[in-house]
Amino acid sequence: MATPPKEGNLQAPTRHPLDWKSDDFYDADALDKELERVFDLCHGCRRCVSLCQSFPTLFDLVDESPTFEMDGVDKKDFGKVVDHCYLCDLCYMTKCPYTPPHEWNIDFPHLMLRAKAVKYKKQGANFRDRLLTNTDMMGSVLARPVISSVVNGVNKVPVLRKILDKSMNISHSAWLPEYTDKTMHARLEGEASGNMDQAESAGKTTGKVALYATCYGNYSEPLMGEDIFAVYKHNDIEIKIVEKEKCCGMPKLELGDLEAVKKAKEANIPQLARLADEGFDIIAPVPSCALMYRQELPLMFPDDADVQKVAKAFFDPFEYLMLRHKEGKLNTDFNTSLGKVSYHAACHQRVQNMGQKTRELLALVPDTQVKIIERCSGHDGTYAVKSEFRAASEKIVRPVVRQVKDADPDHYGSDCPMAGHHIENSLDTGQKTEHPISLLRKAYGI
Repeated sequence: MATPPKEGNLQAPTRHPLDWKSDDFYDADALDKELERVFDLCHGCRRCVSLCQSFPTLFDLVDESPTFEMDGVDKKDFGKVVDHCYLCDLCYMTKCPYTPPHEWNIDFPHLMLRAKAVKYKKQGANFRDRLLTNTDMMGSVLARPVISSVVNGVNKVPVLRKILDKSMNISHSAWLPEYTDKTMHARLEGEASGNMDQAESAGKTTGKVALYATCYGNYSEPLMGEDIFAVYKHNDIEIKIVEKEKCCGMPKLELGDLEAVKKAKEANIPQLARLADEGFDIIAPVPSCALMYRQELPLMFPDDADVQKVAKAFFDPFEYLMLRHKEGKLNTDFNTSLGKVSYHAACHQRVQNMGQKTRELLALVPDTQVKIIERCSGHDGTYAVKSEFRAASEKIVRPVVRQVKDADPDHYGSDCPMAGHHIENSLDTGQKTEHPISLLRKAYGI
């Protein structure tokens, strides 16, 4: 008797390795055929319509076509759907009923990644997109004394921002990161714990941590690193900063430049693998960077033992603390309540499948009420600053902003600092975003 077809997602979703080195991966006709197949299934379902602008764009193309079906959509318009996908992964992780092992085998984000890679291989990228995704170069040049002050000042002048908008299509109304005059590495390289050999393991954790600063943390928001060091040391966790690092490659991945991702991997993985061999666990203050090492690189390089080793050694900062708490190793002697906290759960943290560890930890603080917001902010690192996507990003963040306003919190913020600033930029209250690790340090009174 034949086995009847199974309803979607009755089994845990799985992901196939990304076959990006094969010729078939870049076959434009094969790509169009797969895009049409998946788009047709998405059109028949439409569960993901509220997630990002890719799906409304797709459904509008279908609904405005002569046949009201996919066969009426011009394949030249497929790129409009692809351009709005910024690989947040929420459709795959939270909505789609037809992910593997379902027979329809839909992995929408990785199909969009394939389309971006085909486009990049065919025509490259414009100057703006190359610049925005070259985070190491931008940071190393601009995060310097005097230069950072000039750049930060210029970015606050409305007339100059409008010129930037006209000349490079970088939205004049978007929040842009500020650059520091003293990087996270410069601040923390002399602050490493002196008792690495005395680290106390607990459960899955070794108690010995290397902090991967990330480009954004290193060049724009180094206080996150200082707060992590203070909180971890307060919890008797030995910690140091990764000595030499490059961009994780996530910006280039979202651009479709997979060869640049490979170069970033070759620069970072050997050092991170050595740290793992030395018994270090690794954390990063930006969820997208952690996701790159825990998911994307392992899927791109499934046969690279060092990549897999680093993936197993990588943790989210709050996940790590809660794993220690499970073993009775978290300091819960808090000095200051936080009151009402509106906490935005970042997409790239949610898809790491660790649960709501930030919310759980902040909720341990006495007289603290944490309301979690589980919607995408629409920032993505570069999407929200591009003029052509600015309106869409504002539409996506609007429900998040509304929830923050309705809660009237004492504090709000996101594990993704850029998402936090994007929310702040859309609020009209003047209240500043605060990273959850900064709130935790405040609760400890350290």
